Amino acid sequence: MVMSVDKRIELITRNLQEIIGEKELYKKLKSKKEFSIYWGTMPTGPVSLAYFFPMLKISDFLKAGIKVKILLADLHSALDGVSWDLLEKRYKYYEMAINLILKTIGTDTKNLEFVKGSKFQLNKNYFNDLLKLSTFTTVNKAKHSASEAVKTARDNPKLAGLIYPLMQALDEEYLKADAQFAGLDQRKIMAYARDFLPKIDYKQRIELMSPMIRGLIGKQMSSSIEGSKIDLLDDEKTVRNKINKAEYIAGNLDNGIISLLKYLIMVLKKDNGKKFVVEREKKYGGNLEYSNYNEVEKDFINKKIHPLDLKNAVAKEINLLLTNFRNNKKLKEFFKKAYS
Repeated sequence: MVMSVDKRIELITRNLQEIIGEKELYKKLKSKKEFSIYWGTMPTGPVSLAYFFPMLKISDFLKAGIKVKILLADLHSALDGVSWDLLEKRYKYYEMAINLILKTIGTDTKNLEFVKGSKFQLNKNYFNDLLKLSTFTTVNKAKHSASEAVKTARDNPKLAGLIYPLMQALDEEYLKADAQFAGLDQRKIMAYARDFLPKIDYKQRIELMSPMIRGLIGKQMSSSIEGSKIDLLDDEKTVRNKINKAEYIAGNLDNGIISLLKYLIMVLKKDNGKKFVVEREKKYGGNLEYSNYNEVEKDFINKKIHPLDLKNAVAKEINLLLTNFRNNKKLKEFFKKAYS
């Protein structure tokens, strides 16, 4: 059965925060021409639960009949401070971990391709274009563009961090993508790409951005904030402890528990036709069952769910998701080589 344009658009835009070039997106989809999206990541720190969020969107793109390329940007990792002798080890670990996430959420990967950055970013034409782009880009512009996404571009930046946004812009062209998908923290780089690629005679791309996911502690999941994120290889007890310690004000939606529910757990439940269950003793009213996120949010705002009950239910769901990772010996071996 052929999916309608409206259904494709619904899948592609689900849970996105912003689209630059929305009219172009609709026009492209209605033309029924082949459409491709790329998403890139640097193989830096250990893959965390946060990677489930972009993978759910990639799953949406694939369901909508979009061709997707995942760029594992090994050279970008080096520019952001990863030791050169670890690049290949990190690449292998990331490729395996991301594939396992996609398998866990039931993604059909027929139209998915993994691309290694150094396979095309070291060729002559790419380097020539990088030099061309640099002649149009001021230091201040490069620093501004990279400031939210590249740690080496802050304060007293290294040159490496300033090259980063130029390369990310060129990746759109060299991956032959119609659109780039990323988190909202990449917005300045994506806006740079829209403005500067035409200066070297390349077309603008559509930019798709997902919201930044709230950390369990602090504003976002970050390795620099202890307890803010859950790693793929965390054991069950560690997951429960992190979720129990998560910042949480009853009735206030601005917390990491709600982010996990809205953008991960309830998306999977809805797609699989299952309910989210909050277990409670009969003397407190018995179990609560939810078919969609809005139902959970309503009860949360009205303080009908006890914080501990909700945290326990979320911890149970996350631990079920991570079972495949904890039991995968090869992934653990790759992790050890990449981070020993």
